[in-house]
Amino acid sequence: REAAGRLIQEYLEWIAVGASEHYGLSFDIAAMVASDLNDRDKFYPPHGRFYVLRHACEFIGVGCLKRLDPATAEVQRMYVQPASRALGAGRLLLRQLLADARATGCRAVKLESLKFLAAAHGLYHSEGFVEVQPYADNSMKDYQDQAALARYRASAVFMELKL
Repeated sequence: REAAGRLIQEYLEWIAVGASEHYGLSFDIAAMVASDLNDRDKFYPPHGRFYVLRHACEFIGVGCLKRLDPATAEVQRMYVQPASRALGAGRLLLRQLLADARATGCRAVKLESLKFLAAAHGLYHSEGFVEVQPYADNSMKDYQDQAALARYRASAVFMELKL
């Protein structure tokens, strides 16, 4: 739990810098971390998943799966620390999340990612994700100023993979 919280905090702080620099956006990191760790309906079984990656006795990444509806899940909080990105851990984690979505009966997996995260988009495209229109229940709507929601959607890439 401690490692998960630390990695999510690290990820969100990194994202927040890019969101601010590129798009003038901000969001409530503390509320997001608290929700991720404490909301048992969000990322935890039976429908969700919450993984913390470990390599060489160190925690290096995190990734989660959230159920949006009975047939659709969403990948969230995909993060591998920069020093560990060449290990293939992100791809391994993404494939596990997709296998979990299939195993729980999902027919599609969605995700959203800020446009400046081009390397992540490359990973998602290589696993079959395609860009789609923004979907209504995006994860950021509860953690930022509602007046900035349209600007957030314009700064993000929305993707989907049919399973």
